[in-house]
Amino acid sequence: MITISKWKCSWSLMATIASIVALVSVVHLFLFPVVPSFDPFSVRKVQDSCGPNNESVDGRTGHDLGNLQPVLDLEHKFPADLHRAVVYRNAPWKAEIGRWLSGCDAVTKEVSVVETISGRSCKNDCSGQGVCNYELGQCRCFHGFSGEGCFERLHLECNYPKSPELPYGRWVVSICSAHCDPTRAMCFCGEGTKYPNRPAAETCGFQLSLPSEPGAPRQVDWAKPDLDIYTMNKSKLGWCNVDPAEGYANKVKFKEECDCKYDCLSGRFCEVPVQCSCINQCSGHGHCRGGFCQCANGWYGTDCSIPSVTSSVREWPQWLRPAQLDVPDNAHLTGKLVDLNAVVKKKRPLIYVYDLPPKFNSLLLEGRHFKFECVNRLYNDNNATIWTEQLYGAQMALYESILASPYRTLNGEEADFFFVPVLDSCIITRADDAPHLSMEQHLGLRSSLTLEFYRKAYNHIVEHYPFWNRSSGRDHIWSFSWDEGACYAPKEIWNSMMVVHWGNTNSKHNHSTTAYWADNWDKISSDRRGKHPCFDPDKDLVLPAWKRPDVNALSTKLWARPLEKRKTLFYFNGNLGPAYPNGRPEALYSMGIRQKLAEEFGSTPNKDGNLGKQHAENVIVSPLRSENYHEDLASSVFCGVMPGDGWSGRMEDSILQGCIPVVIQVGSSAYPENVEKMFDLACKQQATWLFMAQVSTFKLLVTCQNCRWGRFMLSPSRTVAFSNLFIFFIFFQSCVARILSRLTVSVGDIV
Repeated sequence: MITISKWKCSWSLMATIASIVALVSVVHLFLFPVVPSFDPFSVRKVQDSCGPNNESVDGRTGHDLGNLQPVLDLEHKFPADLHRAVVYRNAPWKAEIGRWLSGCDAVTKEVSVVETISGRSCKNDCSGQGVCNYELGQCRCFHGFSGEGCFERLHLECNYPKSPELPYGRWVVSICSAHCDPTRAMCFCGEGTKYPNRPAAETCGFQLSLPSEPGAPRQVDWAKPDLDIYTMNKSKLGWCNVDPAEGYANKVKFKEECDCKYDCLSGRFCEVPVQCSCINQCSGHGHCRGGFCQCANGWYGTDCSIPSVTSSVREWPQWLRPAQLDVPDNAHLTGKLVDLNAVVKKKRPLIYVYDLPPKFNSLLLEGRHFKFECVNRLYNDNNATIWTEQLYGAQMALYESILASPYRTLNGEEADFFFVPVLDSCIITRADDAPHLSMEQHLGLRSSLTLEFYRKAYNHIVEHYPFWNRSSGRDHIWSFSWDEGACYAPKEIWNSMMVVHWGNTNSKHNHSTTAYWADNWDKISSDRRGKHPCFDPDKDLVLPAWKRPDVNALSTKLWARPLEKRKTLFYFNGNLGPAYPNGRPEALYSMGIRQKLAEEFGSTPNKDGNLGKQHAENVIVSPLRSENYHEDLASSVFCGVMPGDGWSGRMEDSILQGCIPVVIQVGSSAYPENVEKMFDLACKQQATWLFMAQVSTFKLLVTCQNCRWGRFMLSPSRTVAFSNLFIFFIFFQSCVARILSRLTVSVGDIV
């Protein structure tokens, strides 16, 4: 039985509890490590300076160029205590890591790194249908083209094979009754119409029937094409011949289901060409064609940021400047393109980014059938940036940041980390979008299809690069953005570091926890997946999800709202399962946590007209979509953070509006913590309140009812090349303990 009652915190009680908490914290600090033991650092001998491995090395030749700076005696400067911890920036670290971070601090002198500017040519210069990787001499072909020189044109069908009952084949996202572009499997109005390049995708090209009941959507007959979309009769629902001016003036009828699903087009009638969404918008050295960067001559890479020997040094990116060039003496005699060595001063840690074949990134962007899928921005009619609400957009943002980072290097022999850019957010959202992306060989499982992409990426880097075997991949970084994180990572890459949004250690649920069958990974053979958990707190990192900045919330400083204006004690708004209209029907959804919460505290009537058993006026647990979501969060003291099909964005939502997150997800690490035992502790205490400081400085508001409103300024600190955030853990057990004494239900009972 759960009860909530009003309570007060006296100053004497607060002082007593604060003293106990301080004592417990000090004991805990010495008994348990604050940060995990990053095993990847133990693979190679830990560096005691920011100097390069084996002094400064040419990545291709291995010639010793000499170290330009003295070695720092970090063991003397940063001695370890009895527990083998080094205090760095007022936080205890494992000795090897603490010294390594200290030695690579911003105050340390730069090192000279030899960056190789490549000049290998590609066959037929990729026939104008691809980008040459000048390092490997391999073509990266555009969507619909293949072969060593991109001369082979592919024929990608929009439709599955037809049958007498289904003349356009069974339904698929790319299904088309008009003209199919076989290079991208996309549907357009086609020749013979006034606007042949206007999309006629999916529902647009097929007949619709009346809804089965009031308020229900209209039904689509995928066997009957809608020929009216070609009409010139202004009284019928046309599309392919509708003049935009007449359409905007309501002088002609048009089919509402037709719109601009594809990227690079805007306007109600797709009449405005706009920028497409590409990685770093091709860095100013190329043209974005639907998501694939068509690089200018002399440049390559997914974002056209890597110069070749034919590029202009003045245009090189900042992470390659200023550079001292070493031009071979015989270059003018051979008349051939040669590799150039450019000596660049950099600070560690250094990260190498693999330039993978485009099927792992660029092609997934170029061929997407819904322009908002897996990207964090689009462009409006004026080519102004529109930030999307795509939660998985953090993967693209992370990739772009690393590519433009001053810590990036082209010299793999000098690199401390290796980033492998596989965009699983695009793979999963595009799975089964078209016949060539069929999941028939994967039992319809998107998780199985995605695993295969990662395994092929692993095979590629092992075949073409020497760096994996140096550490068995322990210094490699892979990003998994989807709901359950790295659960479906192939066994070959599990030694690496996984960057995820949800850290399910499988200590509580040693199986897939998603309720969506296509993402379930239980049926994936252990021969492919192995038997690893979804998250290893000793090596992996939980990263915040993408959140679109809310101008109103920022301008009104909702996050700084004082306690007296926060009238709601607890708030949760989201899907609550099958007991509510439009709720998820699966009993396994949210591992049953949201359903249990609603059963006890539901503030909105369910299908039977019942409220929660212990509903209270100042507790809101509702599935109804709020029109003022940020305002509601900012009006609350505590906000619920519970899983959906995996991680959800409730942690970020709560923090951004100054609401204290209440995390209920046993056995799973939610940022900002990577502490292995944290949720064992949370299980015993029923809940844990967590806080973090993101890339920018946030004022985190700490509160308890009827107590003074405290403010803490937390400044993030750059610790590694692939992340611009520092993790803070703050446990509040004073006023929280009073609440917990009233919440007698066990998290174990809920889960």
